[in-house]
Amino acid sequence: MPPATPATKPPTIPGFAYHRIPVATDVSLNVAVGGSDGTPVVLLHGFPQTHLMWRHVATDLAADHTVICPDLRGYGASDKPAEPAEPTELAGTNAGSTYSKRTMAADIVALARALGHERFALAGHDRGALVAVRAGLDHPDAVTHLASLDVLPTLDMWDVLHGTTAAVAFHLYLMAQPPGLPEQLIGAAPDAFFGHFLDQWTQNPQTRNGETLAIPDDIRAAYLKASREAVPSIVADYRASAGIDVVHDLADRESGNRLRMPVTVLQQDWGAALGFDAAARWAAWATDLRHSTVSCGHFMAEEAPAEVTKAVRDLLTRTG
Repeated sequence: MPPATPATKPPTIPGFAYHRIPVATDVSLNVAVGGSDGTPVVLLHGFPQTHLMWRHVATDLAADHTVICPDLRGYGASDKPAEPAEPTELAGTNAGSTYSKRTMAADIVALARALGHERFALAGHDRGALVAVRAGLDHPDAVTHLASLDVLPTLDMWDVLHGTTAAVAFHLYLMAQPPGLPEQLIGAAPDAFFGHFLDQWTQNPQTRNGETLAIPDDIRAAYLKASREAVPSIVADYRASAGIDVVHDLADRESGNRLRMPVTVLQQDWGAALGFDAAARWAAWATDLRHSTVSCGHFMAEEAPAEVTKAVRDLLTRTG
């Protein structure tokens, strides 16, 4: 009998220590922590990824900051509480409170406090950016600086999607449906579903000028494994963005609640293609905003890590 093939260790961020930190009743987050005793920076991943998407940026920032990279609730190796039965209507209901951005933002504040940080800078990509924005709106005394990568605030996202251009965001509409069908459809072919976004949203997925892939094979495999094990919670996260997240954002828009800390937004130049002014959309939410476009695909922390790192470092020099 041939010897058993040793199990391959999952990829990690080099030099970072891993912990499980309780943040809410029956919810603990998997978190990688590294760096110096410098000011803390929390990095939140997007879809369909895990904390590993920050591996380049995190190791650079760790030279002079404490860097905290969690898997969001429902993703990666973090806990995935079940979404309770909710009304079947879509936007305008309380659907998705377990995965509301308010709940997920509270997780991050609790995580930082558990690690000894009452105040911290926060950067998020995609879904993580929506959590970061909600943390900035709900916890302005905790979030000192905020960076958002390649997403619009929830209300603006729904506002700008219309007509045939909305086809690029078919997944938003699929996962907004009541529980049952989305989970069944995605669960039938999870690698094809999640892999579609890893391929289509990367501007240069192949090796270029001798450089390695933006998302190497081992990282891609880790993303797919984590996603296929989290179909119900990922769908619940997206469903919340067509339900309770809309309710919360509307309340902020009506009350005039805005992000008070310095804010940096990096985006692809897809506003022109969809017919809206992304910077103007963001200016309605942030009093101190720097908005710029980046010439890469959606996964900019992996495709253009030096540019992202510089933007985060520049953000941290600003005073509110």
